[in-house]
Amino acid sequence: MREFQFYVYILASNPYGTLYTGVTNNLDCRVLQHKNDVFEGFTKRYGVHRPVWFEERDDILLAIEREKRIKRWRRSWRISLIEGMNPTWDDLHETVYASHIST
Repeated sequence: MREFQFYVYILASNPYGTLYTGVTNNLDCRVLQHKNDVFEGFTKRYGVHRPVWFEERDDILLAIEREKRIKRWRRSWRISLIEGMNPTWDDLHETVYASHIST
């Protein structure tokens, strides 16, 4: 039986554009919700749909703590975090997320 996995993620409107940081236990579903503007709010208002960074956590409290910490960071630090994983700011949903979620 697989335990729950939690994900801290960053979406961007475009490379170096508006950033959004979130946390979820179902990354694929949550990214699709953002991409399809399912909910009113920040990501729909500013067109922030491109997943550009994520990390996995085993504990929801640690994931929430990490999300809150990243949200307090300077923008330049978040950009460095993104570029450490994804230097070309690719939309990771179809590549990394899809293969990562299915394992």
